[in-house]
Amino acid sequence: MSAPADGGHPWEVWRLFFETSARLTTEIEARLKEHGCSLMDYQVLLLLREAPGHRLRMGELAQRLVFSPSRLSYQIGVLERRGWVRRRRCTEDGRGLEAELTDEGLRAFRRLRPAHARDVEELFLSTLHDDDAERLRAVMERLAHRLGQ
Repeated sequence: MSAPADGGHPWEVWRLFFETSARLTTEIEARLKEHGCSLMDYQVLLLLREAPGHRLRMGELAQRLVFSPSRLSYQIGVLERRGWVRRRRCTEDGRGLEAELTDEGLRAFRRLRPAHARDVEELFLSTLHDDDAERLRAVMERLAHRLGQ
C-alpha cells in the first residue's frame, strides 16, 4: 500500500501510530517510575517471570527486548544491583550467560504487576471496542512477521 507524499491517509495513520505509541509508552513509563521501576526493568522482569526456570540466555533476552548486547548488559547490571536479577553460566551447557530472576525480583514483579495492569487497562485496553483487539493483533502479527519476529 503506497501513499502519496502529500500526507495521504496511510501516512497519517503512520504518524498517528508513531506519536500515540510514544505518548503511551511515556505515560506507562512515568507511572511505573512512581513505583521505582522503569518500563524496561518491568519488561525484563516479565520476560524472566514467564521463562522456564525464570531464566533466559542473555542473547535471547536481548533479542526479545530489541536491545544491543551492551544495552542489555547495562540493564541487567541495574537489576543486579537491586537484587532482582543475577547473571550465571547457562545451566544446559555451561557456555554463555543467562539472566535469572531472583526471589527478590519475583517479589518486586508481584508488587508492580497490579498497578501496571491497572495502568494498561486504563490507558490502552479500555479504548478497544468490539473486534478492535483482534484486528490490532492481526496487523501487529503481520508487522512482526515482516520484521522477522
